[in-house]
Amino acid sequence: MSKRIVVLGAGESGSGAAILAKEKGFDVFVSDCGRISEPYRALLDQNGVKWEDGKHSEELILNADEVVKSPGIPLTAPLIQKLQAQGTPIISEIEFAARYTHAKMICITGSNGKTTTTSLIYYILRQAGLNVGLAGNIGNSLALQVAHEDHDYYVIELSSFQLDNMYDFKADIAILLNITPDHLDRYDFKFQNYIDAKFRIARNQTKEDSFIYWAEDPVIDREMKKLSSGSTPGHPCGICATLYPYGFSQPNPLPIGEDELALKGRHNVLNSMAATIAANVVGIKKEVIRESLKTFQGVAHRLQYVATVRGVRWINDSKATNVNSCWYALESMTTPTVLILGGKDKGNDYSEIDELVKAKCHTLVFMGLHNEKLHEHFDGFGLNIIDTDNLHDAIQGAYNAAHEGDTVLLSPCCASFDLFKSYEDRGEQFMAAVKKL
Repeated sequence: MSKRIVVLGAGESGSGAAILAKEKGFDVFVSDCGRISEPYRALLDQNGVKWEDGKHSEELILNADEVVKSPGIPLTAPLIQKLQAQGTPIISEIEFAARYTHAKMICITGSNGKTTTTSLIYYILRQAGLNVGLAGNIGNSLALQVAHEDHDYYVIELSSFQLDNMYDFKADIAILLNITPDHLDRYDFKFQNYIDAKFRIARNQTKEDSFIYWAEDPVIDREMKKLSSGSTPGHPCGICATLYPYGFSQPNPLPIGEDELALKGRHNVLNSMAATIAANVVGIKKEVIRESLKTFQGVAHRLQYVATVRGVRWINDSKATNVNSCWYALESMTTPTVLILGGKDKGNDYSEIDELVKAKCHTLVFMGLHNEKLHEHFDGFGLNIIDTDNLHDAIQGAYNAAHEGDTVLLSPCCASFDLFKSYEDRGEQFMAAVKKL
């Protein structure tokens, strides 16, 4: 009798895991409490995978030999608690997919910059002519690629949620860019729990592998000192004390001057450093790295120029779903700024951007269903405050408040799920509305 694999969640990762499991001969069932979108329904049907949506039928789930869980489902969900109580193994799509490939894994995490760095590394490897796949939190299923393609390398963006359910997986190159408070609502509002999740990127690594991290990040520095102190044989997240780390800092390892980088801003210098070190470890020629750093076009919804209207520049930074990401966006502003922020708060501490808001912004536009916390924090700053609960009013308010030579910056600090399907949806709607002004 074949082993039963139940996949919870039928988005990109779940559908990919189901297809791979079916191909490997497992008895596969997919369950999603929401509605499965039409493309994924069709994909599951084409591959003969049984599925349900709109509910979780416990009698069809609790009998699983192993469960592959969508990263969006918290460990506190009642169904997950029942599975854990009966000892059913629960893993991530990345963990499952990695069992069926011998490709080299280049994995990137961090509170900020991981999509840009992942995309840049993928671009460099492609420019070098390597057979490489792009996967993970960036929106491409690793499992589906393992099922249908055969790459020598995978460049994988990993969120803390994906790392939570990875146990035997090992990255050949692990990159930890930075750690600042984020998703604390998923980690009992304890920053250390989130830190531990991020450090799982280096889980199971040995001295044969590479761990690349930003040496001047205070949180990472503190954790690395714990690891090297010798007080414990390893890290609570399964990190081996004998791994060989690359801590990058100034002076930087870039093969070109910072002014030659296609990506501008201090944060992108750090992202480019990490990508350069990873490419060096892989063995990419310096000429290829140099040219790639000059020609890479960046990532959608991250400091993306939209248009200039009435002498005002509009910038889409919808991917800034936490406070630290907004800090980097504000730090790069060179003109008076109207900042649009707000959305689903994740336990944010807005004090990190206080000084930049005071120095660079004359107007704040709140765009969320619940703006009380924003008012409580920012109302005393003496700035022009515009309160809205929808995109149209936020854009109109920003348009009226901006002067020629200003920048309107959408950098929300928050998740998008109060008003939008995703940060991509928020960014697309923002850009479409701006272009109609």
